[in-house]
Amino acid sequence: MDHDPTTTNPDLYKLIFENERIRVLEYKDKPGDKTTPHRHPDSVMYTLSSFKRRVAAGTRQVDVELQAGQVRWVGAQEHSGENIGDTDTHTIFVELKEPLASGSPTPDSPLGPSTT
Repeated sequence: MDHDPTTTNPDLYKLIFENERIRVLEYKDKPGDKTTPHRHPDSVMYTLSSFKRRVAAGTRQVDVELQAGQVRWVGAQEHSGENIGDTDTHTIFVELKEPLASGSPTPDSPLGPSTT
């Protein structure tokens, strides 16, 4: 199965730039929208809107609330997401194509965005 978010959720993820080192995706959704499971490599996320989301992987889930204009690191992970707020989500992901420095993510790797 292809876990590329532009394939699993093409109505929500749009490829806006790509070269041999990075890929840039735009993500937009509305309250109540959900994504199917998909993968992200190590990425930087820039929030263009304020939003509240639930990110889930297996039996784990985390609720994330971010304000517009924030930048977050998103370690490589597979997850699904849901807009649980009352505003649209609009973000930009800059995905790195370089191999992971620390190997594959583990079941206890951080889920969702982080400040480090």
